[in-house]
Parts: sequence; C-alpha cells; structure tokens
Amino acid sequence: MKNTFPKKERLFGVKRIERLYKVGKAFIAYPFRVVFLLVDDENEIIPARVMVSVSKKKFKKAVDRNRIKRLMRESYRLNKSELIRFATENNLKIHLSFQYISDEIPEFNAVNLNMRKGLNKLIQTISDNN
Repeated sequence: MKNTFPKKERLFGVKRIERLYKVGKAFIAYPFRVVFLLVDDENEIIPARVMVSVSKKKFKKAVDRNRIKRLMRESYRLNKSELIRFATENNLKIHLSFQYISDEIPEFNAVNLNMRKGLNKLIQTISDNN
C-alpha cells in the first residue's frame, strides 16, 4: 500500500462533519482530541476519511496553524496503514477528526509519536466496542 493521503481520503462536506461531531465518540490522545464515527453507508468505499484542525483561538497566526496541520497530515500519512488494515479486515468505514489541543507549536517527532499512540488507541477503542 502506498503511503499517500489523496483528497478522496479526506473528510469534507458540512453534513458529514456535522454528523461526526453530533453522533461521534471522542477521546483525548494528548495533544490530539480524536473524534470518530463508524459509518454504515453502502456508498462509502474509502475505509477511513480524516480531517485535521487547529484552533484559531490558540494559534492566531495562520502560518502556525498551517504548519501544525501540515505536520499532522504528514504524520497520519506515515502511520495510517495499520488503521486502514484494521478497517478493511473488519469491514468498517470510519470518519475521524484530529483536533490539536495543545498550545505549543510541536516538533515533527512529537507529533508522529502521538499520532501513532492516537491511532492505536482508536483501534483499541473500536475493537473494545465491537
């Protein structure tokens, strides 16, 4: 499997995002708040759709927000294979959001390590519920 993060794997659309935040479950894997929703839509072909967000309240400058989002997307791209494998093996469709909740601009190594922890906790949470 290629380590890419194409547009079709991104979560977009007001209805999808509103539904994720209304119905989805959330947990904290510091410095991320992870919100996820298991989708039962027959038309959905992508095993996991992801969005990242950074608070404008904590990071006033767009440059800082964009940098953090870029680090988060890159980290997800490198670590998503285990989540995709888990979702396809269990025939699941997952919508998820990573929100950055810390107030420091992180280094890539820290983001990468915490993204791995967050994805592992997500897999654990979903398998415990099923």
